[in-house]
Amino acid sequence: MEREFKSGDIVAHFKRELLSEEEKQSDKYLYRIIGTAVDSEDGSEVMVYQALYGDMRMYVRPLDMFMSETDHVKYPEIRQKYRFELYRR
Repeated sequence: MEREFKSGDIVAHFKRELLSEEEKQSDKYLYRIIGTAVDSEDGSEVMVYQALYGDMRMYVRPLDMFMSETDHVKYPEIRQKYRFELYRR
């Protein structure tokens, strides 16, 4: 079954697991899904999302990169399976 996110979903980036308990009370590494779009250059599908911290930047990443698994070789201490997962408070 393929994972899906809908507009408005809040997702946590895997680096959130590296934060202290105090930092986890902030929105650092939390993002709001805007939705998917098509890249005007190459026609590939991309994910558009917005940071919920700092200056609330908007990001666009290839959908396959956004949906990929966490690199557990590089980050063995991370338990989160995917780079971005639905956030539950």
